[in-house]
Amino acid sequence: MSDEQAVFSIEKIYVKDLSLEVPNAPQVFLAPEEPRLDVQLTHTAQALEAPLYEVTITVTVTAKAGERTVFLAEAAQAGIFQIRNVPESDLDPVLAIVCPSVLFPYARETISDIVNRAGFPPVLLAPVNFEVLYQQRLAEQKASQIEIAH
Repeated sequence: MSDEQAVFSIEKIYVKDLSLEVPNAPQVFLAPEEPRLDVQLTHTAQALEAPLYEVTITVTVTAKAGERTVFLAEAAQAGIFQIRNVPESDLDPVLAIVCPSVLFPYARETISDIVNRAGFPPVLLAPVNFEVLYQQRLAEQKASQIEIAH
């Protein structure tokens, strides 16, 4: 019976890719203008050797003052997760909701740290509801399937 229990464990969490650009330094540090932030978030999941999966969330933060880029920071935070005995219908939500929810605090800390090391105040990213994002993606897929059917 214990072989049938669902298993979810974190095997490894790591930074897969990290980049920071401050293209207009040092002048950007002399400008008093408060930059506006644009935050983009993407995620991917791929099967490795069964029962392992790699999930990666990529957070891209672009700060602009007027038309000038103040900084561009991007972190791809990844994790290897062991997922066993989960029904096929539940696998996609686990990979799209549970795993990114585990990774996001790490990505948030990485972005904040790298921006701070570049000489700027830390960027404190708001929490993300990955379940809402997943439901939105499902709704968009259904809508596009309906358009294709017509």
